This record gives sequence, structure tokens and C-alpha cells, in this order.
Amino acid sequence: MKLKYIIIAILVIAPLACKQSDPPVKQTTPVDISARVGDSIRFSGLDWTVKVHETQQWGPGPNYFSGHEDDITIDQNGYMHLKIVQRNNKWMSTEVVSDLNLGYGTYTWTLEGDYETIPENIVLGLFTWDNNTFATQANSEVDIEISKWGDKSDPYTLQYGVQPILFSTLFPERRFRPQYSFGDLKGVHTHAFTWTDSLISWVSYSGDIFGQGKVISSWTFDLNNPSRVKEENGNRSAPIIIPKPGATTNARMNLWIAPWINPAPTDGKEQEIIIRKFTYNPL
Repeated sequence: MKLKYIIIAILVIAPLACKQSDPPVKQTTPVDISARVGDSIRFSGLDWTVKVHETQQWGPGPNYFSGHEDDITIDQNGYMHLKIVQRNNKWMSTEVVSDLNLGYGTYTWTLEGDYETIPENIVLGLFTWDNNTFATQANSEVDIEISKWGDKSDPYTLQYGVQPILFSTLFPERRFRPQYSFGDLKGVHTHAFTWTDSLISWVSYSGDIFGQGKVISSWTFDLNNPSRVKEENGNRSAPIIIPKPGATTNARMNLWIAPWINPAPTDGKEQEIIIRKFTYNPL
């Protein structure tokens, strides 16, 4: 497929699917300010709610999610830092949720750092979600994830996926783990998907200018795929091919531990990732 088409058109989810938290839903007007204020943070011109679950574990994982001001920060360049840290003898993950409700369109994240040599039980999620659309749209979830999913020897960490996906061996057509040149996920790299009612297209490329760097990988998913049902806690969704956004769909970013592999980072160290920017262009 030609690069031009991919740019224009622009998971398996973790083996244990868990309910996401339901942050306050509030519409905001994008602003050009980046700052952390309590459990809210401004990044890339949008307000984001910090997900806080420090005393009770919550999905994904499940994990504890930190609300500490040092664990989700904006640096002098306006870049967001998400961390996994140990506090009060607990390993804490981090997540932020866009206050602005989003839908069909192009979602783009630019990352900085080494995402190839991460511990095998660490997951970075860049995705859409809606707590209120499980039954009909599998939580309106489309994913970009970076993880080794427990396989320390796996050199490839990037994954694209569209819900519903169940476990690692079911519905394999709904996820794609590209093979790419080693070093492509080091430095600055950008990842995007365009979500429509009939096609979802992903593309990853080097650098931070959309469509101008080396293409690392790409994938498309359309209505020719079979419908699937999402199962969670004994409940089943309707058969779905491509999920639709709901009235409360938002973008999310999280850095978390896969506890079924190990409840702490396997290297025993705190983790930190850098997200330079996020953009959303509606259709």
C-alpha cells in the first residue's frame, strides 16, 4: 500500500482485560498551556484527568495508579513524563484521560526514548476508551501498545489492535505486531491511527513531523474481517467488527505493569517514558 494512502487513511489487549476507571466527563476548550494542577494536567493543548487508585487495584493489570505530582509531569519543553514508581511498598502505574470527548479521526502520539529494551512486563498504552459502550461497542477501544508481553527474548515491542480481542491466542486477526529494523523505536518516533466506521489505519514513522519520516510500520483493518464478541466478568458484548465511538469516548495514555508476569518491573527499577505531543484531527 502506498505511503500516501496510509497517511490519508490513517492488541491483543493485555491477556487479562480489566475495567477502566471512570473519570469525570467534562468538555473543555483546548488551550496552549501545559501544567499539572492537582489531579488535572494540561498537555498538547488539552486537559487530562489523572487516574488515581492508590489504595485499590484497578484495570488494566490490575494496578495501583499514582496521583503523586512527581509521577506525571510536564517538563520545560512541554513533554509529558509518565512513570512507574514504588511508593509505600507498592508499585504504582500512571494514566491520564482526555477530558475532551473524541470520536472518529486521526490520533497521533510522538514518543522519545528507547522502547525496544524495556522490561518484559511493562506496557505503554495509547488508545481510545469509553466506559459506557461495552455492550454495543467493546468500550470503543482502538490501541497502540508497546510491550514484550512477558517474552523477554522478543525484540519487537510495537503492537496495533482493535477491540474486541480476547487473550493472546484468540482473534489474532485483530492485532498486528510488526517486525521493523532494530533502532527504529529509539530516539524520536511517532505513531498514529485513523479511525473511521469502515476502516482503521495505523502508521509509525521516525521523527516528529507527521508523514515525513521513515515509515517504521503500517497496518489496516476493515469490514472484511469477521465480527467478534468481547467477554468480561461473565458479560458478552454484541458482535463487533469495527467499534464505534460513544458520547463519552476519550483518548488515554498509560504506563503499567503486567502483574501476571511479575508484580514489579522485572529489572527492579522505576520506569519513565516521554510523550512529546498528542494531536487529534476529527473527521
